Amino acid sequence: MQIENTEIQTHNLKVISAPGGDVMHAMKSSSKGFRGFGEAYFSVIENGLVKAWKRHKKMTLNIIVPLGKIRFVLFDDRKKKNQFREYILSPEDYFRLTIPPMVWVGFQDLTKKKSMLLNIADIEHNPQELEKIDVDKIPYSWDLII
Repeated sequence: MQIENTEIQTHNLKVISAPGGDVMHAMKSSSKGFRGFGEAYFSVIENGLVKAWKRHKKMTLNIIVPLGKIRFVLFDDRKKKNQFREYILSPEDYFRLTIPPMVWVGFQDLTKKKSMLLNIADIEHNPQELEKIDVDKIPYSWDLII
């Protein structure tokens, strides 16, 4: 099932308790938000660090946080109301965040250690389709809320 290119969506994910450690679902080819497979990667973010801002012109992101706690801030400057949308992802509130192309993304670790995210993207990384700007170019307050 495909989603519209302009919708940010959240998808509840299943956690299966198992002896020795839980099984945490991420994505299936039949999942809402799946638009094809290009690549999957993990990214570690250090204590309190902010990584902002970037947007993809073509790539759809499917973000899961299996370790730690990360605040994602999304900003779509094509909309009349330039509002921020915030999502906090963690194993305790386990879901997948689907981010369409052309939405600015920033994120921040909210732990006293470090966090890890998984991105399942619909296309392979291509530096020509990625835009980056400095964190202060979009006026958002990254106050730490640990």
